Amino acid sequence: MEPPTAEELRLRLQERLQAEHVEVQDSPQLCQGSFRVFVVSGIFRGLKTLQRHRLVNEALKEELGRIHALEQRTLTPEQWEEERGSLA
Repeated sequence: MEPPTAEELRLRLQERLQAEHVEVQDSPQLCQGSFRVFVVSGIFRGLKTLQRHRLVNEALKEELGRIHALEQRTLTPEQWEEERGSLA
């Protein structure tokens, strides 16, 4: 079974998590089916990292069987804005 594409994952996360920003990086140097995701969503407000990652996993439940490794980074819009501001 072929792993999903980065674009498939991006669209799924954007839709299911009402994400403001999603980046999905395919990491074939690790192995086929390895991805890094960065998701910014208001749904994450008030949640701890583990809870956020569970939401990402739930959003990708149909694809998880075809994913070998998934590295996640999840932020609220406020955290993302603060982070971007500190880089300026």
